Amino acid sequence: MAVPRSALKKWEKVREFALGMPGAAEEFPWGETVAKVNKKVFVFLGVSDGSYPMGVTVKLKDEAAHAHALTCPGAEPAGYGLGKAGWVSIPLEQKGAPAAELLCDWVEESYRTIAPKRLIAELDAR
Repeated sequence: MAVPRSALKKWEKVREFALGMPGAAEEFPWGETVAKVNKKVFVFLGVSDGSYPMGVTVKLKDEAAHAHALTCPGAEPAGYGLGKAGWVSIPLEQKGAPAAELLCDWVEESYRTIAPKRLIAELDAR
């Protein structure tokens, strides 16, 4: 199944942004792409090969951001009990999916929730 070009471009921007965060590393557990900081996942990026619909999953502690993310077409609390901890899965292929810039804002919020204080200070100093 071919991935829509617009979704792939968004995914690539979000991935590049996430990996540009201080101390970020890319790993591939469970066959999907994730970005970690301090050995903890701060964004699930799924797969980009078209075998599964593209999307991102982020942890949003800010109530307004969390509520906004859940209004996106197809968005839902993340599975495996992660939704209870503030994780939201946001599909990229649906009509009306959020722009890459908004997704990057949410990735940064998720990073700030997970990252140690010294790396957040490094990010703030940029």
